Amino acid sequence: MRRRSISTATALAVVLSSVALTTGVAGPAAADSAKVLPVKSVGDMVVDGTHQRVYVSDPTAGKIVVTDYTGTVKATLTGLSGVTGLALSADSGQVYAAVTNGNRIVSVETGTYTQTASYPVGAAPGDLEEVDGRIWFSYGGDFGSLDVSGPEPVVHLAQRGDTDPYPGAGTLLAADLAVPGVLVAGNGSMLAVYDVSADGATLRAEGGMSSGVKQLDLMPDGSQVLTSWGPGYSLGAYSTTDLTELAGYPVGAYPNAVRVAPDGTIAGGSFSWYDPDVHIHRPGDRVPVREYDFPNTGNDSGADTLVDGALAWAPDSSRVFAVSVNSYGTHTLRALTDPTKELPTLKVSAPAKSERAKKLTITGKLTSKTLPAAGTALKVTRTDVESPNGKALAAAKTKADGSFSFTDAPPAGGRVTYKVSYAGDAAHMPASGSRVVDVSRKAPALTLNNNGKLYSYGKKVTFTAHLGTTYKNRTVSIYADPFGPDKPKKLLKTAKVNSKGNLSATVGMTRDTTVTAVFSGDARYTAKTVKSTAYARVNVSTAVSRHYKTGKIGSTTYYYFRKKTDPLFTTTMNYYPGRKQRFQLQVYYQGSWYDSGSEYFALSTKGKSSVILEAPGTSGIRARMRSSYINGSSGDNVNSTTHGAWKYFTFTN
Repeated sequence: MRRRSISTATALAVVLSSVALTTGVAGPAAADSAKVLPVKSVGDMVVDGTHQRVYVSDPTAGKIVVTDYTGTVKATLTGLSGVTGLALSADSGQVYAAVTNGNRIVSVETGTYTQTASYPVGAAPGDLEEVDGRIWFSYGGDFGSLDVSGPEPVVHLAQRGDTDPYPGAGTLLAADLAVPGVLVAGNGSMLAVYDVSADGATLRAEGGMSSGVKQLDLMPDGSQVLTSWGPGYSLGAYSTTDLTELAGYPVGAYPNAVRVAPDGTIAGGSFSWYDPDVHIHRPGDRVPVREYDFPNTGNDSGADTLVDGALAWAPDSSRVFAVSVNSYGTHTLRALTDPTKELPTLKVSAPAKSERAKKLTITGKLTSKTLPAAGTALKVTRTDVESPNGKALAAAKTKADGSFSFTDAPPAGGRVTYKVSYAGDAAHMPASGSRVVDVSRKAPALTLNNNGKLYSYGKKVTFTAHLGTTYKNRTVSIYADPFGPDKPKKLLKTAKVNSKGNLSATVGMTRDTTVTAVFSGDARYTAKTVKSTAYARVNVSTAVSRHYKTGKIGSTTYYYFRKKTDPLFTTTMNYYPGRKQRFQLQVYYQGSWYDSGSEYFALSTKGKSSVILEAPGTSGIRARMRSSYINGSSGDNVNSTTHGAWKYFTFTN
């Protein structure tokens, strides 16, 4: 049926002890929705198809939450201590709610969400069902009725009188609007069918059921009673005539809910951390037509689980509503769409590689619980560099076993995707599959000059890319990537090459630079990238001071210093963070120059480095120095090694 209740104890147990584990393989369909439900527990839920509203009772918080079909809260009814069972009137005008701690049943007008009446019933009501205008309610191990059709409400208790209740177990009720005069009651392991067409309840059949049942339901043709737990992790099924046990509906461990749609489709629920949670069966079919697996929204290893009995059908069978709970105790209302439709799979096979413009064969198979008719048309789309948005090809047709095949000669090379789609029908959801084929292309000729060349600092250098024969694309992009992390790669130019196949861009060589030319490819030629690394010196100069004159020794100009004067050498070099200049000193002795040592000195942010050389105190010494940038040793590697000019000097009296 469309409405069942859940005991308060069961709802609280799920909230307090549920553990979320890993999400299973199957996921929600694209049109499914899920929203957090602001409740602490779930007592019952019913669906008002006329207004497209879902009512969920929360016995812990003493309220009823009303949402639309997407889970958006539209109203909250409070002050209903321990509210559990819900029932919708046949005309969808009223929702009846069992206020357990208040020993009363209240009615709520579905158009305005206002409470219209409160009926004391002399007991703590739990499960609710409406049959032929009367409201039947369970309490403890018994049940009673409330008739509000007359001028005054009439309550009858102890209606179960001709069957023994199971000690300590709450009674569950079931009915269906399409089956007048019939009420089903279950308690512990006892199950009974009653005729309630007259004033009281007359026992029609009595039997047993599996223990641990959380919910009952009645098939809309009145032929079977279903229980949420049966043999072998299934939904139990019993004949309403004599409660003979029939073949049930497997749902896996651990069954905890059952709902029957007005068209007879069955939804079974299970408390499953690692397997599907909701299982849809066609009447009489033990193999599910559809299963839904909840995701993991908690912090444990498994998925969210279904709250006991928290399933409800939309009256048009377009959706099953379910409430899940995670390891945090957060409840989520899930709208599971198109539950009566099978979820087919469509697999596509094709060769991994193929030659351009040569015929290739694509095969595949559409599989489902029941196959669509042979000759079903499948949409085929080819996507490639010339048709990036896809090009429709002739439809493929399925054979009796769901297989299909078609041929194509791909006109464009590169990554070619063939997508095959099944549109679905009244019994099947849409499905699609795809396969990528690597279609061959020629390699173009692409070159870039100036690789390995060394340039003076700041020189403007022209880099020219040359592109050979291609199909349609004649565009090349040139990038410059200066050495050093502070300057990113930069696009210099993107344009079509000229009639000679050339495209040029200019780079100011202030650093070693990698220049890249990129051709993105086209339908017949592959993409290609070439690189050219050119190198740049630094600017380095040294000023000499504190000398008293300059003069030549031979053909070489010398700086003359008094033998007790400390020479000052000021080097200027292009600044870079952490950069140092190498100061090298050599001494002239018996016709040759000998190294006297070298040392690195940091540059200021202005690129200056001043070094004072201690005076020897002796005359007649001839020496020379130079400042250099050494790639990798001067603190960075963004320029190429550059030596400054030698500065010659001598000491006199």
